[in-house]
Amino acid sequence: MTEHYAKQGIYENEPAILLKFGNYSAIMLPRIGGNLISFRDDERDFRFIREPEGKDWPLFVETPMLHGIPVLFPPNRYDGGAFEFDGRRYQLPVNEEKTGNHIHGFVYKSEWEVASYGSTEQDSSVTVRLRFDEKHPGYTYFPHRVTLSQTFTLSKDGLRQQFDAVNESDEAIPFMLGFHTSVNAPFAPGSSKEDIQCSISIGERWELNDRMLPTGRKLPLSDGELLLQKGEGDPYFEALDNHYTAASSEFNAMTLLDRRANVRFVYEAGDAYKHWMVYNAVANGKFFCPEPQTGMVNAPNVELDAAQTGLIRLEPGQTWSAVSRMYAE
Repeated sequence: MTEHYAKQGIYENEPAILLKFGNYSAIMLPRIGGNLISFRDDERDFRFIREPEGKDWPLFVETPMLHGIPVLFPPNRYDGGAFEFDGRRYQLPVNEEKTGNHIHGFVYKSEWEVASYGSTEQDSSVTVRLRFDEKHPGYTYFPHRVTLSQTFTLSKDGLRQQFDAVNESDEAIPFMLGFHTSVNAPFAPGSSKEDIQCSISIGERWELNDRMLPTGRKLPLSDGELLLQKGEGDPYFEALDNHYTAASSEFNAMTLLDRRANVRFVYEAGDAYKHWMVYNAVANGKFFCPEPQTGMVNAPNVELDAAQTGLIRLEPGQTWSAVSRMYAE
């Protein structure tokens, strides 16, 4: 019989929801951003996501950005924290001093409510919810009621992440979402970075200025980026903190092949995410962040149409939903 459960537990003295189904397990921390900080194949001791354990824990609690799957609402950088939408001016706090920008939004450190969790013979799952309203500190800067929810489901097919956003305000809002997903590379014990081969569904590269904001121009891909696009790349070929369109295909994903273990890890972002950031912490050789985003960096301020920037207009009462998946094959 397949082992399966969804239960309350503890991770580094923090309340957690623990999921198990067959070989796969996962850990989600509702009080720290609703962040799913572990996805493993227990039978083979594969750890696909960078986990904030041991000496990494204090830094994670302070800045939970480079472990797990942090939710970015809104994602990445905004020029001086300011933008306009429907004639309304927004001023987000400038929280990146070196660029003078706002970065990464309001919810990656927020406490999310556990709405439900449970396990069946088919899967194990948990749903967490965040009501973004007058009680949330970020409402001062983004004064709209929005309910965000995530459902993580483990099954024989891997990990499924469904994200839903409901605009509960009485006016249309600019909707922007991304994930600062941190992937172990390599993910298998005994493997090295020389054993891995990477593919990312990148299309074209956006030029960024010295404040890490898009100019609106596109750049040709380098040889290393072309190899990533072809599925033959090295995620550490150079220091990366780059921004791309998603390739125009039905399979929008990052894949990581461990040639020694003969296993491929797949992160299907899904077609709702039209752009990527790729960050590798100065080519550290241990983890990198393939970050799917609905829109481009600084989208409301880029002088391109919404079809290119990916800026979503979410009407009153409207729900936005998308699904991503992780699995090994």
